[in-house]
Amino acid sequence: MTTAPQASALPRRPARIALNAGLVIFVVLYAAIAFLQPNYLEPGLFMNFLRRAAPLVILACGQLYVILTGGFDLSMGAVATLVVLAASILINGDPETTWAVIGALYVMGIAVGLVNGLVVAFLKVPSIIATLGAMLSVNGLALAWSGGAARGDLPENFRNLGRLVLRDVPFVGTLPLAVIVLLGFVAIAWWGLNGTVYGKRALVVGDNPRAAELAGTPVAATRILAFVVSAVSAVTAGILLGGFSGVSVNAGEGLELQAIAACVIGGAQLLGGRGSVWSAVFGALSLFALFTLLNLLGLPQALRDSIQGAILIAAVGATVWRGRRRA
Repeated sequence: MTTAPQASALPRRPARIALNAGLVIFVVLYAAIAFLQPNYLEPGLFMNFLRRAAPLVILACGQLYVILTGGFDLSMGAVATLVVLAASILINGDPETTWAVIGALYVMGIAVGLVNGLVVAFLKVPSIIATLGAMLSVNGLALAWSGGAARGDLPENFRNLGRLVLRDVPFVGTLPLAVIVLLGFVAIAWWGLNGTVYGKRALVVGDNPRAAELAGTPVAATRILAFVVSAVSAVTAGILLGGFSGVSVNAGEGLELQAIAACVIGGAQLLGGRGSVWSAVFGALSLFALFTLLNLLGLPQALRDSIQGAILIAAVGATVWRGRRRA
């Protein structure tokens, strides 16, 4: 009697891995890229692909925390833009101040995340409204601070965080520092959801916040921490973006919707209750692979927005459909 449930439960784990939509879509899209440009199969070019995709993957991991708890964070792109502009103004080409400024950037990001979380958790403002207001406020602050144009300068040690490449690395040949940062962030995000009690709390809060509260789950603290993690991911992505391409007043524009779309592609459920770090990672890689494929095909960049919109509409429709089936 005791062995039957164990035997029936074992086959379910590989089934979940096999059905990860993001992984399947990424493999198909990258195969299409390799068909058009076979050199993308070389380890060096794949590492470069990961380097360029790193900010989106990191943002998707942070956005996943908020989505799991039943919310959205629309302020991520604005925070990333603020990070790039603030870093260039505060450092202003002086490499000795780089690490102190990076610490200050994380404090700024955590402050934004705390405000978002407190407004959602205690004032009961819907997250989409609260973070939309935060996005407008942070964008306005960043543009007012910079005068609406790129100012200051980013020194070499800051730029290296995004573009430094280690040479003669076994097996892969080259290893960008951004990929190391990416792997470290993904590992921490995975541990937070799978190695601590927080992951279970986030899923319970996202699935049924009222029931979670009645069961003694700290709903407010769970939601606040999710927004803080999201803000930290935005700061990290902003640092990499500044390293990649320098100072720009549009550095983070649209990244918040890309992060949401990435989570959805990977199989995370909008309005919470289902998702994993791997769904965010492979969803982000799939979306970035799609953008790369569109560029190789010579299609207009504006098509990205249409595709993201279609993905989000389909995701909302799928969420409503699942809810009706459960009912």
